[in-house]
Amino acid sequence: MKSNAIESAMQIIKRGCGELLVEEELAEKIRAGRPLRVKTGFDPTAPDLHLGHTVLINKMRQFQELGHHVMFLIGDFTGLIGDPSGKNVTRPPLTRAEIEANAVTYKAQIFKILDAEKTEICFNSKWGDALGAAGMIRLAATSTVARMLERDDFGKRYKANQPIAIHEFLYPLMQGYDSVAMRADIELGGTDQKFNLLVGREMQKHYGQPPQCILTMPLLEGLDGVNKMSKSLGNYVGINEKAEDIFGKLMSISDELMWRYIELLSFESLETVGKWKQQVAAGRNPRDFKVAFAQEIVARFHDKTAAARALADFEARFREGALPEDMPEVKIATEDGGLTLVQALKHAHLTASTSEAIRMIEQGGVRLDGERVSDRGLKLAKGTVAVAQVGKRKFARITVV
Repeated sequence: MKSNAIESAMQIIKRGCGELLVEEELAEKIRAGRPLRVKTGFDPTAPDLHLGHTVLINKMRQFQELGHHVMFLIGDFTGLIGDPSGKNVTRPPLTRAEIEANAVTYKAQIFKILDAEKTEICFNSKWGDALGAAGMIRLAATSTVARMLERDDFGKRYKANQPIAIHEFLYPLMQGYDSVAMRADIELGGTDQKFNLLVGREMQKHYGQPPQCILTMPLLEGLDGVNKMSKSLGNYVGINEKAEDIFGKLMSISDELMWRYIELLSFESLETVGKWKQQVAAGRNPRDFKVAFAQEIVARFHDKTAAARALADFEARFREGALPEDMPEVKIATEDGGLTLVQALKHAHLTASTSEAIRMIEQGGVRLDGERVSDRGLKLAKGTVAVAQVGKRKFARITVV
């Protein structure tokens, strides 16, 4: 492969990634000209995927478009162990019935992103069950307790005298053995999976295989812009949600977080995204690109008609004030310099005080025309007409006169 083609491929592969090890090795594998065997594993711990999960699946799609062989591994065997990555307690293992049910939904959802004809679905029970007790003992003999305690969450729990079950050490070993069984050239995972991915690299060396490269992707922040996207935290966007809900949630993210989402979730080229940023720097409203991004995501998981309908619904609710029907109308007189949103929220009785207004803004609980406000010093100029929302149920149409 020509050097410029390799450079272009590497640029696409590295887009948004946290770390690529070892970059020179990957370039050499690509230079060889054969399709890479690209591994990504998911334990079917829940029936529904959210946008945080799709960060890795999007990267798999990019490898597909570059002509490589993508292997989507469903951890029906490792799911019985339970990976505690990022947790400070032992994760309860799933039952075989739960795993099988969740796996069915996974396959239906991932093909909204991946090309089904170019994707190999693997189940690690195929080789995990075949290992047997003797095989698991031999696998355990390839590592040490000291090596396992190098993993951040294990190390912290050990120092804090929190229990670590013996079976938890088997998880990274089994994930590493997956790479051997699949003869992976590169494995993708979240930044919290780095230790496990490196175990796979060492495991392949132990079994006489060329070591896989590893590529980690960042853990996507949720709608709050702080915590990792999680269903349990309520800051997620589910890919099976209604089109209107997906659109509305994405329109609520901050302008700063929007670029993070676009980098990790959009299929627009780096060149196009660069032009968008230039236009915003030149004065164009970032909302225009937030709308385009939200429509892209809705169209991906529904269709273009649903995306257009979601935009129309959003405009009706937040630009024309169609919801709620009993929304109070508040007129606030001000000098030519305008007034702060904090003052407006108090005056409209959406908050009891300016300090509560500030706190709600800082917590991400205030929206203006449907968009979350993060600037506590935001001013509303004379002539402004906007729908203000605090929390889920407090609305007012504010007119600055």
